[in-house]
Amino acid sequence: MKKLVRFSLAALALLLAAQIPNVSLAADKKLEVFSWWTSGGEAAALDALFQATKKADPGVEIINATVAGGGGSAARPVLQARLAGGNPPDSWQTHPGWELLGQYVPANYCEPINDIYQSEGWDKVVPKDLIDLLTKDGKTYAVLAGVHRGNNLWYNKKVLEKNGIKVGDKMTFDEFFAAAEKLKAAGVTPLAVGDSGIWATAQLFENTLLGTLGPQGWTDLFNGKMAWDDPKVKQAAQTYGKMLGYQNADHSALSWDQAVKAVIEGKCAFTSMGDWTYGEFVKANKKDNEDFGWVSHPGTDGAFIIVADGFPLAKGAPHKQEAITWLKVVGSKDAQEAFNKLKGSIPARTDVDKSKFGPYHNWSMDSFAKDKLLPSCAHGEAAPAGFQQAFLDNITTFVVDKNADRLVKALVQAAKEAEMTK
Repeated sequence: MKKLVRFSLAALALLLAAQIPNVSLAADKKLEVFSWWTSGGEAAALDALFQATKKADPGVEIINATVAGGGGSAARPVLQARLAGGNPPDSWQTHPGWELLGQYVPANYCEPINDIYQSEGWDKVVPKDLIDLLTKDGKTYAVLAGVHRGNNLWYNKKVLEKNGIKVGDKMTFDEFFAAAEKLKAAGVTPLAVGDSGIWATAQLFENTLLGTLGPQGWTDLFNGKMAWDDPKVKQAAQTYGKMLGYQNADHSALSWDQAVKAVIEGKCAFTSMGDWTYGEFVKANKKDNEDFGWVSHPGTDGAFIIVADGFPLAKGAPHKQEAITWLKVVGSKDAQEAFNKLKGSIPARTDVDKSKFGPYHNWSMDSFAKDKLLPSCAHGEAAPAGFQQAFLDNITTFVVDKNADRLVKALVQAAKEAEMTK
């Protein structure tokens, strides 16, 4: 009789758990997070978020659904197929601006999370300009894990010192080309590029475009006040082509992080890349201002190209409560301090302890506080998806033919088709 009672109570507990929505069995405590963070530094930073989530939600099983390929070039088609097919991950990596608000929100793939912003107090510690990039019609759809600075030029300090090259607080294009000539004469490859994912060299062009136009010109170009056949756009294309003359011969075979590795190993001197590069230096046990240094990409001092990473809540998330916990962790002070120290980005929150961060992060935080903040085109923030794709496609062609006139003409047509012109 006692065995029967025990069995009945156990069966009743299982039945109740199945019927009450807020009660989940341990086997159902899962969380699937989709991203393209697979390089050494990226994976370490992502794991810091996962560990913080496991601490906040003991027993949760995290499914790390990563797809390799920097910038999300390989991941986005996989994600899009899943979303369109009604098989969403609980949350996924996205950039603010056009990517989030132009692709995922209109398709009803994610839910607004204003209530989480209010309960966590994020609206008081995250700059309004950033929240605006995540908000449409008064509804906010993602939380940022951190903010990258896209327009950085990184260098191997020992390689430059060996060749008698000094880098000041800022650098002009003329100074870069003078250094590149000196390095080339010494048998050192001046510029490391890894464009097996074309976004990497597109970012090099983007940075060069900003360095030629300046912050106001950048804004005018993307809001339609400046035409894409403006002489300065052609000048930027020509300067970019000149820079490509100093890149490594095997650029098309390398990923962005393999290009960074070439700088770490001293095979190349410079690389122009966002500050996710910092995570690769850290992973290789290199020290700020000892083994490596940085400066704004030539001509871009006073500007900060935002490449921010955020996470939304999927509409119909298979594990909604776990996903909400994940978002709260991503936006928390402790997790942002842990994540961004490894990733190279700076926290989206303004209340973090800056003393916990090293020289590079403090430099970036100072830039973020005082410089002109601009959205990235190469990373889907500044322009519609159609133009971004045309931007990447035509850079692919330019890397081969170096034809500035053709590139400008193609971008004019792409802007017209995307209805970006006024």
